[in-house]
Amino acid sequence: MPGRSRARLFVYGTLMRGYALHGVLAPGATWLTTGHVRGGLLDLGDYPGLIPGGGRVRGEVYRLDEVELLPVLDREEGYNFVRRWAVVTLAGGRRARAWVYRYRGPRGRALPIPDGDWRRLRPPADGGRATRPSSPGRNPWR
Repeated sequence: MPGRSRARLFVYGTLMRGYALHGVLAPGATWLTTGHVRGGLLDLGDYPGLIPGGGRVRGEVYRLDEVELLPVLDREEGYNFVRRWAVVTLAGGRRARAWVYRYRGPRGRALPIPDGDWRRLRPPADGGRATRPSSPGRNPWR
């Protein structure tokens, strides 16, 4: 089927369930499990940023159902983030390759998140239910 993808995406901040940008991800991706990647996590104010490091960054893993979603997510993430392949350790211990957005912007005001868990530092205000609304009946990347 054209447009279908088997790629995975690891998210650790505002693309997760309950956060502002999840509504951009949700129509074109399927939640698979939780997991973690190697690295460090910075608190950049309204969102986190994944940087190189020896710790663990916790997040969610999705299957991308539509390849057209990647350029949309690239635009949402902006120029301070770059999409790269990473090895993700899934909740059951298995490892898989997934796309992940790494932060490459200024770090002057950033604060480290020692446990690598954005959800624990900044829980969703609604307990994880709300997402940014998308246009009803319309895929935002078409």
